[in-house]
Amino acid sequence: MPMITAQSPISFADPLPEAVDVAIIGAGIAGTATAYFLAERGVRVLLLEKGRVAGEQSSRNWGWVRQQGRDWAELPIMIEANQIWRGLAERTGEADLAFIPCGCVYLAGDRAGAEKYEELRELGAQHQLDTRMLSPAEIEARLPGIGGNWTAGMVTETDGRAEPFVAVPALARAAQRAGAVIIEGCAARTLDIEAGRVAGVVTEAGRVRCAQVVLAGGAWSSGFAANAGFSLPQLLVRSTAARTEAAPELFSANISQPGLSMRRRADGGYTLATGDLAEHYLSPASFRYFTKFLKLLKLSARDVRLRLGAPKGFPGAWGTPSRWSGDEVSPFERMRVLDPAPSPAVVRRIEARLGERYPALRGVKLAEAWAGMIDVTPDAVPILGEVGQIGGLHLATGLSGHGFGIGPAIGRIMADLLTGRPPGHDLTRFRPDRFSDGSKIVPGPY
Repeated sequence: MPMITAQSPISFADPLPEAVDVAIIGAGIAGTATAYFLAERGVRVLLLEKGRVAGEQSSRNWGWVRQQGRDWAELPIMIEANQIWRGLAERTGEADLAFIPCGCVYLAGDRAGAEKYEELRELGAQHQLDTRMLSPAEIEARLPGIGGNWTAGMVTETDGRAEPFVAVPALARAAQRAGAVIIEGCAARTLDIEAGRVAGVVTEAGRVRCAQVVLAGGAWSSGFAANAGFSLPQLLVRSTAARTEAAPELFSANISQPGLSMRRRADGGYTLATGDLAEHYLSPASFRYFTKFLKLLKLSARDVRLRLGAPKGFPGAWGTPSRWSGDEVSPFERMRVLDPAPSPAVVRRIEARLGERYPALRGVKLAEAWAGMIDVTPDAVPILGEVGQIGGLHLATGLSGHGFGIGPAIGRIMADLLTGRPPGHDLTRFRPDRFSDGSKIVPGPY
């Protein structure tokens, strides 16, 4: 199936309603899952997407449904997400939501890496997660013929994978059947605010009355927030991945090793990424939020490279309007799908390392490479909850490259928050005001 782009046919074109209970801005995994769980409960919900459902990072990620290696506060939510994933295909009747329980293996080439994995294993044990350490002999037995010298490994057998570019549209179809109104090619321009509370959302096709809005715009969330009058510290990182042509199945598990990660695909190839290069285009937001991201930059194991300026039309690029009204064309309409070019440097690394790390795959060609823009927060964990400055406005953004796997549980949590139910998890770490109330920024794994 081809990559979802602005040229992809529109699949969701419901009429714009006059009023709903909840309007959701952004049809990535978080927004779509929220719409699904709300619609299941009979809530009148509108899911607005300026481009295509899952057209951006929600279809461009690695496709891992991973519990291991999570932030301590994310982990309980991810364990729930794993359970939701296991039943989604049957629950919705959508085969494209199939979850493959293949396990997830991390490999370490030095003592520091092994010690880090042991800490993560201990964290998992506190939640009865089945993560365990692997010795060099166990690595060789599980991954025969793999290149490199590995001092230790970590495996979580209950982890798995799914196919992002078909899974999220399938979840949208399920939400639509449950009663959600879904419209592609319809940007939410701004909010309608009365007495400090949400009274509606203004779209390019007209106004919709509602008492609650969920901003789940991913890379575009910060710009929407600024126009609405509040600060949302997110920066964007370009992440490049590729897929091979059909190739022999060597291992079924998702595998992460320094400089190359891979998973088996349903089409018989592999999705590959290096995971060691993060590219950020400098923008006004880079300077505005620089100090908030210092700790994350210092702790990141990735090679962070700064590019002089984002291409025209990218979120927050130099020259992009920072304010507009509901009757003006917004930046969201000028770029329907954010489709960055893949990094040539990363593609070269993938091509060189594939045969080195997996000799049996030497000579296998890359069929396609792509990139997505990841919305990263200063602590690399999501922003979830109601905005203090605007009553009725909730955030489900900043998933920091971890969103695909955890997305279904994020949707369930947001549905509970919006309907006045206990969310079932401690969301203190994810509260929207943590970057403005003097709290210490403590980065999670990234």
